[in-house]
Amino acid sequence: MWITSHVVFLKTKSYSIRMIGSIKELTNMMDSPSKEDIELITRAFNFAQKAHSNQLRYSGEPYFIHSYETGKNLALLGMGATVITAGLLHDVIEDADIDEEEIRKEFGDEILFLINGVTKLGKIRFHGLKRHAESLRKLFIASSQDIRVIIIKLADRIHNMETLKHVPEEKQLRIATETLEIFAPLAYRLGMGILNRKLEDLSFPFVYPKEHEKVLAIVKEKNNEDIELLKKVNQTIIKKLAKEGITNIETSYRKKGAYSLYKKLERKDWDVNKIYDIFALRIIVPTVNDCYKALGIIHSFRRPMPGRIKDYIAFSKPNGYQSIHTTIFTRFGNVVEVQLRTAEMHGNAEYGIASHLSYKTKKTKNGFIPTNNIWIKKLLPNIQKLNNNGKNQNLADVPVWIKKLAENPNDVQSQEFVEELKKDFFEHRIFIFTPNGDVIDLPVDSSPIDFAYAVHSDIGNHMSGAKVHGKLVSLDTKLKNGDIVDIITKKEITPTAKWLNIAKTADAKRHIKSSLKKQFEEDRNR
Repeated sequence: MWITSHVVFLKTKSYSIRMIGSIKELTNMMDSPSKEDIELITRAFNFAQKAHSNQLRYSGEPYFIHSYETGKNLALLGMGATVITAGLLHDVIEDADIDEEEIRKEFGDEILFLINGVTKLGKIRFHGLKRHAESLRKLFIASSQDIRVIIIKLADRIHNMETLKHVPEEKQLRIATETLEIFAPLAYRLGMGILNRKLEDLSFPFVYPKEHEKVLAIVKEKNNEDIELLKKVNQTIIKKLAKEGITNIETSYRKKGAYSLYKKLERKDWDVNKIYDIFALRIIVPTVNDCYKALGIIHSFRRPMPGRIKDYIAFSKPNGYQSIHTTIFTRFGNVVEVQLRTAEMHGNAEYGIASHLSYKTKKTKNGFIPTNNIWIKKLLPNIQKLNNNGKNQNLADVPVWIKKLAENPNDVQSQEFVEELKKDFFEHRIFIFTPNGDVIDLPVDSSPIDFAYAVHSDIGNHMSGAKVHGKLVSLDTKLKNGDIVDIITKKEITPTAKWLNIAKTADAKRHIKSSLKKQFEEDRNR
């Protein structure tokens, strides 16, 4: 084994000579790395290469390839030197028997914290429902302490899935199912569309092999035809927008992920003619005003399909996704979906929470300038502080869904926890408004009871009725996207057991159970 210009070469049974990574390649992916950044990554690169020098993966490849690819994935996500370093070193404690003190001495407490977080997540396995539930809790608790741990784990999982074919068959289904049910949805909820799609599509052939082949055949059949159509529509739109003064634009073609298409085909009874967004035209314009102006221009010369205009700028998805989608009829007798967004919206849609983990503003090749989300910084261990009472005051701005995922209610059985968690956080969401215009996002088919508890537990515990758009409705009404809901409360009202059958969210059910238990104890003590 030898090192030349920071490029590692190894001779193994499977290789004659193979280049498996370079420090220069990693640092070239970063935005203006400092001398200190390069020095840190160099030390981590050499440390990990030495620690894993005698280890091979199932594929026969040197183990260090996995460490390097994890670091590379993090660099591609725009992570800084600290996170890339932790990615390079993420397996050295568990798989190379490196002592924690050695890591602390060489790389400091923060990097050791991140490595330990990833190591703990690495012990989680998809074995049985009870263990599955406990694993989920650990995963989400880790994310609420430091979101960077999750990002490193997702980068690690990407490469594991890319090499899953080399893993023994009996393990493949478990790992792929875990990825599809846990990690891909988590990437989606963090707004990291690029990772969500990749994890889904890497898992899909292992979990649903027959369906995967069927979907690939459909995409192959439509591929050439649809791309040519998009090119023609794109040229026309560019000319029309330029005529109206919108010239600084970027366009691209988006192909729907195979797994996402499969889920949609299932909902449409496998009728591909009912799906209009297998391929879509994506247009990136300078400002939000340009998004709406461009929409008007497009609709002025191409009729939109009724019910297919979606404004995710005014009403962004719970994971922060913003864009305007419209489906238009073309002069060729086809329909095309067009997506309009700004560069910043595009950066958020692809990289989500990762795009905010920067302390300095920096411009990427896509023109996206990340903003600094204060609540994310508050998750970082070196910033998070406790007050004199030991209560954490810095999680106030953390998104509600992350805080709730980190809760560990004692009265919820494992099976209940898993099923309710999937319903609450991984299904489609709806947006419900308070009379004051505040937005509450809930799972599909939620009731006024769920809405009331989402607003505040006291409102839920004392609700006597509900109005939707000013009209009284029953408590078991299924709320719809855009409903304006007003909850009527009375002090003497308390939850009944019937509410448990109506409520959909785990949060509402937990509060109802707690109230019923309290009522029972009070009645018994009278």
